[in-house]
Amino acid sequence: MSAGTAGADRFSGRAAAGLSADHTTTRMTRPKLFLLKPSFPDPKAGPGLFHCPHSAAVEGLLSFHPELRERLEVRYVDFARPRQEVIAELGEAHQVCPVLVLPPGVQGPVPGRSAEGRSFFVGSPEIAGFLAQWAGTSLPHS
Repeated sequence: MSAGTAGADRFSGRAAAGLSADHTTTRMTRPKLFLLKPSFPDPKAGPGLFHCPHSAAVEGLLSFHPELRERLEVRYVDFARPRQEVIAELGEAHQVCPVLVLPPGVQGPVPGRSAEGRSFFVGSPEIAGFLAQWAGTSLPHS
């Protein structure tokens, strides 16, 4: 796959391949990470294309720790609402991105928010904190 193709595939919404955190469960039990696709229009914000700074920060963390793509199911969703994939996991009231959703019945090493029987983490600080505890990634320096 060429570098251009790899970038296009990354934002196509296809999930990354790999195993869950304990490397013994199926792909269906990996935490799901929803990020906004970059370069989206937002007429309410003005002309031009935009990116989500929190999604960009999490994307940066994924580049620092590429092994995370094998431990998470990474999904890229459109800026426009409704965000059906996120709604299917957490309900209509919780379609914010970026969001990391744990499998049903799974509690993380740090407390998260809860909806539809799922624990989840919102925004780059919460997601980075969870990943540091769960996967041993680096912490953001203040």
